[in-house]
Amino acid sequence: MGEGGQCCSMGGAKSCGCPHHKMMPLFIVLFGLVFLLKTLNVITPEVLDVAWPVIVILAGLFKMTKGMCKCC
Repeated sequence: MGEGGQCCSMGGAKSCGCPHHKMMPLFIVLFGLVFLLKTLNVITPEVLDVAWPVIVILAGLFKMTKGMCKCC
C-alpha cells in the first residue's frame, strides 16, 4: 500500500484511486469518440476540425500541469 493508502495490489497488478491516473485514458476515448461521431454523421466536419485540436491541447495542458500523487 502506498503512503496515502490509496494504492493497492490486486492479482499482482497495482491499481490506484487517484483521479489524475484516469485522465489520459479519458482524453484518448474522447479523441476516438469525436472521430466515430463524425464517421456516423452525428457531428459535422466543421465541429471535428475544432474538437480534435481542443482535445489534444487539453491533454497536453493536463500532462504539463498535473501534480504527482504519493503513489507515483
